[in-house]
Amino acid sequence: MYKSVLYEGDNLLGEVEIYPQNQNQNQNGVVVDMSYKEIRISHFSQPSERCTPLAVLHTITSSGICFKMESKSQSLDSPLYLLHWSCLRENKTAVMSLGGEELHLVAMPSRKNDGNCPFFWGFNVALGLYNSCLVMLNLRCLGIVFDLDETLIVANTMRSFEDRIEALQRKINTEADPQRISGMLAEVRRYQDDKVILKQYAENDQVIENGKVMKSQSEVVPALSDNHQPIVRPLIRLQDKNIIL
Repeated sequence: MYKSVLYEGDNLLGEVEIYPQNQNQNQNGVVVDMSYKEIRISHFSQPSERCTPLAVLHTITSSGICFKMESKSQSLDSPLYLLHWSCLRENKTAVMSLGGEELHLVAMPSRKNDGNCPFFWGFNVALGLYNSCLVMLNLRCLGIVFDLDETLIVANTMRSFEDRIEALQRKINTEADPQRISGMLAEVRRYQDDKVILKQYAENDQVIENGKVMKSQSEVVPALSDNHQPIVRPLIRLQDKNIIL
């Protein structure tokens, strides 16, 4: 344990006791000195709507808890107590900028029986990682990164659309979260719309899009090599929907 001081900008909030934890590596696996002689809060994270800051940081950190921090002050109107209360109430963290990384202070319930001693856990994460992941975790969705040199193609048939719609409807019947239900219903509608388009094409070799009849156009696929012949194929491209029939 060692003593440090906590600032918010240039305002002194008070003296704190730091209890370093076993982890002493940054996001790149480099051993760093966790002896913060002073901690200067530069800003606060976005308030979390669903996930607690502790859950978010446990999800994204690769080094675990850097330290635990406690104030001995039990005054209910002290700056440290007000900071602790504000972070707990608004589900946010106090952030110290560290160049390419950020130190997040997470307000925790006090270990003391009276509950009046401000108590924080410190996490060291990459710059901007917390805020960028917070939105996805709140919405329970994942970010997908595509190689810009590659094209993603998903092929569907009438049967695959029916299977996907049926699977989603089963999930909807057992889901209690209105937000997730809304997302799945929107996905069902997209599959149903795409299924109608595919059915039109299979039956008539044409589709009706926004009242306009779209007929197939012949496109030439260049030969892969001198030993191959070019291929002519009939296609319908619906650019607005990113669909190729």
